[in-house]
Amino acid sequence: MLPMKQRHNPAPSRLKYRLERLWLRPGVRFMALRGLPMAVIACAGLLLFSDAELRARIDAAVADMRDQIAARPELAVRSLKVTGASPRLLLRVKQVADLDLPASSLDLDVAALRVRVVNLPAVEDADVRLTTGGTLEIGIVERIPVAVWRNEEGLFLVDRHGQAVARLNQRTDRPDLPLIVGEAANDMVPEALTIMRLAEGIDDRVRGLQRVGARRWDLVLDRNQVIRLPETEPGPALNRVMALHQAEDLLERDVRVVDMRDGERPVLRLSIDAVEELRRLRTEMQGEDA
Repeated sequence: MLPMKQRHNPAPSRLKYRLERLWLRPGVRFMALRGLPMAVIACAGLLLFSDAELRARIDAAVADMRDQIAARPELAVRSLKVTGASPRLLLRVKQVADLDLPASSLDLDVAALRVRVVNLPAVEDADVRLTTGGTLEIGIVERIPVAVWRNEEGLFLVDRHGQAVARLNQRTDRPDLPLIVGEAANDMVPEALTIMRLAEGIDDRVRGLQRVGARRWDLVLDRNQVIRLPETEPGPALNRVMALHQAEDLLERDVRVVDMRDGERPVLRLSIDAVEELRRLRTEMQGEDA
């Protein structure tokens, strides 16, 4: 009689069953598939870089590879092109750029170069980019001076935002621009320009605008005449003065000060000669009455 074959039991073993149940846990799968390989790589890296000589050879190989890439002709920057700058500013831009061309584009810090250019007083904004053909192009938005500002340090050209553009040696170098004087006068350049536009009828007599106490303006004319403007709404007050001048030639008379600080009630201050003449006339009239 032949021995009977033992049938295979399809049920898993207890160990296999436990391992399969363990594998169903997300944390176990994460550690096995990601954590363990990362730990092995980290240990291998620590072992490799703990050897100073090996680390030096790796650094040298990386540096040599970078130098070979940087030396490729398609990455070479051969020329510098600056647009939107006046000749004087063009020279300053080239100085702060301080480029030794030809150079590799990998060795140029375009962002840092833009910061250096924008920090120039005469530059409002700048765009720095590498173009095809190995050219580094710097596009400049230059500040346009609109007034001359006199302060304790001297004369400065300022733009529409009151930003100092450049130092001025003497007033006669820019007679086409209005003069503003006083503390924080550059902070109120738009208002100053508005006042100067309203005074176009007497612009040949205007010497400048003086900021008083960082609060209001005095419009200074020739012949020592001054128009004192209010802190708020100086434009309408000046319009009243201009209307009086057109109707009565106010500013052609012996008037030293036109005080418009109270916009509804102008006050005139006569010159010394006019006051003496007025006194003389009053004395004569009083003598005649007697």
